[in-house]
Amino acid sequence: MPGGSYYTPYNNPLKLSTMTSVEWFVQRGLAEAPKTSYEHALRETAAMAYLYGMGYPQQAAYKLVESWELGEKFYPGER
Repeated sequence: MPGGSYYTPYNNPLKLSTMTSVEWFVQRGLAEAPKTSYEHALRETAAMAYLYGMGYPQQAAYKLVESWELGEKFYPGER
């Protein structure tokens, strides 16, 4: 592999900060999926990460997205 840096995240500050920033959301989604569905968990995690990227604090993004749910669903008929 050219450069040989693919498996060493520590030499790429943007990669490291990005992966570190989203890890909480990833773990949250993995914990949520067995209780709901992977589709729902991905949608929820993506929404939280989007809000976080827009400048919302992590916990505020979490609480806001959770407030949009009704019975662990965002939309009627969601799986």
